[in-house]
Amino acid sequence: MNAIIEEERRLAAAAAAGQPVIVRAEGLTKQVSTPDHDLVIVRQASFQVAAGESVAIVGASGSGKSTLLGLLAGLDVPSAGRVWIDGEDLFAKDEDGRARLRGRLVGFVFQSFQLLPALTAVENVMLPLELAGARDAAARAARVLGQVGLGERLGHYPRQLSGGEQQRVAVARAFATEPKLLFADEPTGNLDSATGAQMIELLFSMNREHGTTLVLVTHDEALADRCDRRIAIAGGVVSA
Repeated sequence: MNAIIEEERRLAAAAAAGQPVIVRAEGLTKQVSTPDHDLVIVRQASFQVAAGESVAIVGASGSGKSTLLGLLAGLDVPSAGRVWIDGEDLFAKDEDGRARLRGRLVGFVFQSFQLLPALTAVENVMLPLELAGARDAAARAARVLGQVGLGERLGHYPRQLSGGEQQRVAVARAFATEPKLLFADEPTGNLDSATGAQMIELLFSMNREHGTTLVLVTHDEALADRCDRRIAIAGGVVSA
């Protein structure tokens, strides 16, 4: 109860400061059953993220960082608790409703890039635009690929691109629909240090340009330091 009261105070302070809340979690809990015992991965997490913020979710390996991100995005379902994205109650919706909300409001960048190998760079970026019904998907995809420095690689397939270039395509795909909120899970995890540093610069420059709220999971201290604040998770307990 104290955590919820404190969260209400933080929400009121954010509203008073003219910062709308884009993500709100209340009592968020994820518990899984094993043959030996019940394991609580996330325990009663309550916090909020203001529009325009950049927030790093940090913690030791296996601490539940990616699980927390998945819950916030509605990719996973909590055992208890609620999440609001842009004022919409995520788990009051069914799976299709959550998918529609993500299509309207959310972009994703993953550690493994998750590009479709049979599609070119521009076709990968066009995909979420076409799903959203955009009539100018090809032009918009080409424009955002130009913004990430791949204007000359539109027709290349993922296998023809370096790891860093593939992640640039993934970033372009995430920003193509101009989402209010971007979730990133270890976006530099599969990149060498030099390429990872370039990716950090790209993420934050794109974030500033598009005015997107950024919530990311990372073990990269340089990336976490670039964010406005951190949300730490340890033993299932979230400290925001």
